[in-house]
Amino acid sequence: MADTETDAGVAPAFRQAVLDGLEMRPRAIGARWLYDFKGSEIFEAITDLPEYYPTRTERGLLEAYSGEVGEAMGPGRAVIEFGSGSSAKTPLLLSRIDAGAYVPIDISGDFLRESAETLGEQFPDLPIHPVEADFTHRVPLPDAVKPMAKLGFFPGSTIGNMVPPSAVDFLRAMKQTLGEGAMLLIGMDRIKDPAILVPAYDDAAGVTADFNLNLIDRINRELDGTMPRDAFAHKAVWNDPLARIEMHIEAIRDVDFTVAGKSFHMDKGETIHTENSHKYGLRDARILLRAGGWTMVQEWTDEDGKFALILCEAQPERTAP
Repeated sequence: MADTETDAGVAPAFRQAVLDGLEMRPRAIGARWLYDFKGSEIFEAITDLPEYYPTRTERGLLEAYSGEVGEAMGPGRAVIEFGSGSSAKTPLLLSRIDAGAYVPIDISGDFLRESAETLGEQFPDLPIHPVEADFTHRVPLPDAVKPMAKLGFFPGSTIGNMVPPSAVDFLRAMKQTLGEGAMLLIGMDRIKDPAILVPAYDDAAGVTADFNLNLIDRINRELDGTMPRDAFAHKAVWNDPLARIEMHIEAIRDVDFTVAGKSFHMDKGETIHTENSHKYGLRDARILLRAGGWTMVQEWTDEDGKFALILCEAQPERTAP
């Protein structure tokens, strides 16, 4: 693990999440722990896969409509990107709006700083203030952007990785981070045919499998684990009642292993649930946003209705209907 993550207190949290997740039934380890440096790199490769439609569809929407976003938000706002990763989509937005500053927030410190440096070369006149933090909670912003009006940017349908109660909590935390008068530009994936959805999370080249199973490598490296990677396989399924894709790590044989000195056993066919990707219909998305304190201002979708880019604004606090 990078020193930056250790300094930020991620190592103890990772250890606790893994041990708790392996103890619970059914077993589950949160998706945030898939994104160490290598995991973040693999995910960027996933976004270029032919099966993975969300990235190219959202890119098309940003290219076509970021100018309209700029008109709606006005000049001089600080753009705060939550979970910025490589910031690959960010130039599509920043090149079409009049931003006053850019603040990428990500838990992977080394990856964050690399991306911020690259973006700084593309936009040399734009103040960039990277913040290493767990963006699912309220994040203190740099002093330089506190007086500015703000636009939150949360592309990639990452909101779908959270179960709805957690998504609502996160939307509220974003509102706290951004403050009064804030706006939010968020990507949300639509419900569609599982024949399109499942391959997007179980590609023919096995890149998504490598992304999921990298969690085993991370556990072995950082927590003195002895999980044999060849005893596990990637599994992606569509859960229709919950309207979500689920990713699991499945034991393909009975297996015993240790993590941080603790012993575990998994039977063949048992899984560790690692990620969800919830999909939202038109009304579902609006209700979720309102529950989190945001009201839709404008929405753009591709012609097939696969994906939505939604601009919303912070709702004022109300004590009555």
